[in-house]
Amino acid sequence: MNRRKKGIQILKAQAKRANAKLASKTKPKYISKAERAKLEVAGEQATTPVTPPQ
Repeated sequence: MNRRKKGIQILKAQAKRANAKLASKTKPKYISKAERAKLEVAGEQATTPVTPPQ
């Protein structure tokens, strides 16, 4: 591989990495199994109506 080609290859790789950093992330943030369980319990408590005693 000649010098010119190697230099171009390095610059292309740097540009590719820079573009990848700027690209929007479509993957959702990881939530652990324990956190999901906590959120599920909190969601159930929020959705169940509390009826006052009569």
